[in-house]
Amino acid sequence: MTRPGEASAKSPDPALAADHPLAPPDASVSTGPLAQARRRRHRIRLAIFFTLLIAGLVFTTYSLVRDVGRAGEHSMALLPFALLVIALVIALGFEFVNGFHDTANAVATVIYTNSLPPSVAVMWSGLFNFLGVLLSSGAVAFSVVSLLPVELILQVGSSSGFAMVFALLIAAIVWNMATWWLGLPASSSHTLIGSIVGVGIANALMRGRDVTSSTGGIDWSQVATVGYSLLLSPVIGFACAAALFIALKFFVRNPALYESPKPRTPPPWWIRGLLILTCTGVSFAHGSNDGQKGMGLIMLILVGTVPMAYALNHAMPDAQVSQFVASAQTAQRALAAQPPLLASNVASNVDATTAAQPGNAASPAPRAVLTAFVRTETLTPEVVPALAVLTGDIAQEVANHGSFARMPAESVANVRNDIYVAAESIRLLERHHDAPVTPEAARALKAFRAQLDEATKYIPFWVKVAVAIALGLGTMVGWRRIVVTVGERIGKKHLTYAQGASAELVAMATIGAADLYGLPVSTTHVLSSGVAGTMTINGSGLQWDTIRNLLLAWALTLPAAIVLAGGLYWAFSQVL
Repeated sequence: MTRPGEASAKSPDPALAADHPLAPPDASVSTGPLAQARRRRHRIRLAIFFTLLIAGLVFTTYSLVRDVGRAGEHSMALLPFALLVIALVIALGFEFVNGFHDTANAVATVIYTNSLPPSVAVMWSGLFNFLGVLLSSGAVAFSVVSLLPVELILQVGSSSGFAMVFALLIAAIVWNMATWWLGLPASSSHTLIGSIVGVGIANALMRGRDVTSSTGGIDWSQVATVGYSLLLSPVIGFACAAALFIALKFFVRNPALYESPKPRTPPPWWIRGLLILTCTGVSFAHGSNDGQKGMGLIMLILVGTVPMAYALNHAMPDAQVSQFVASAQTAQRALAAQPPLLASNVASNVDATTAAQPGNAASPAPRAVLTAFVRTETLTPEVVPALAVLTGDIAQEVANHGSFARMPAESVANVRNDIYVAAESIRLLERHHDAPVTPEAARALKAFRAQLDEATKYIPFWVKVAVAIALGLGTMVGWRRIVVTVGERIGKKHLTYAQGASAELVAMATIGAADLYGLPVSTTHVLSSGVAGTMTINGSGLQWDTIRNLLLAWALTLPAAIVLAGGLYWAFSQVL
């Protein structure tokens, strides 16, 4: 029995067949000038790979040391520094695995239609993954972070925080590597979300909470939103790619568009241009969406280990900081003018033991009340007054220093946590029907939340570069197994030009739209289902063994990631 994505023993390995799309033009030549040229090209690719790797490491190290020095943290204890390095390596390792695991989907169509040679296609895709990460908005990064338990976010520099980061990243890497080895196009997004849920469940169980209720600390509504996007994206990919393929057959009558590509024969120039364009778009969209997931976790790591440098956005000019203070004062006055919330209209008050956070016994009461509100999503009469007090405290603290960069070390972590809790509390109030907030106050709170997000939800340029290099380098290796599955093992016939273009166009549009709305979706699911949709409409037939394996991987990814991450979180919590 062979693994999915591998050749059977009854036929030659498709990766070595002379007329196979993955074979180099001179695959049958082992000696002579052509073989020497092939080895020379291989050495050039290796040189490019290691040059980019070394350049990325040097740039990342230099940027980190520079930022830490500017923030005044000229020395760090050995243990926090070691944990920082390990966490960054694991986070970038996740993006590297994500690159060769997911981006293979983007190059499958151009390779199997002979639009680009495999080596060129992979490097081209890696380049646009790199650019997609650099130009990403950051919205997806922080939507993923918001799924984590609030107490672990507030204590990310503690042993529990590092246990969380290590557990969810290692679990995601292990599952991605396992599905890659089997040649299954499983979703890195699906895996990471499952890992986050697993850490949340383990954290709730270890604290004696009911994971099924709102008091468990897991934002199930946010998990449901992300889950819907992951669930619907394959359906959208299948239906829209099938519909686009039907439209192409109706409006474009060129028979060559719907025939299997001839060996080593490129398509007509206009088809080739379209397929390269869609490969470029999917690669860019993948970088802009999937690349952000590692960014948010890297920022958590940096905030926890070197808060002076990364807890607050030092790039905000003084004029914008003044605007921040004014917005906070306006929001405070609006909240103070709100009518009291009647206890009979809401859940009973949260007791002191629920409100207090472990390790934060000295936290001020307003933050404790709001932290409990964010964790449980239970609106109490104390929430609005506590938010008014905390908003005033934030305004006063920032106004005293006039800049985030001039804030003393003893204040930075507290202010950052106050800002995070205030922003999340406002987000929940905006969607809470029982909140006694007037339209004027709602507008003031919305403007203030935008300022709060600007102060904490930012990504330094060097972090984008590091993730972009990791994702781009990952694209250059390990792609072959997934490409074989997408190109040959979903349908009973090879991809036609029209099928490749339809699936890629739908994937590009779907991922781009998800990035715009800050929703993590799966490149793998969208493109694989799009290929299946076109195969179904074309009457090419589906290889049900592969479809069954894909569905099995899709169904197992979430529970497997939950169990892996939850178990690792418990183990790391005991060790750290």
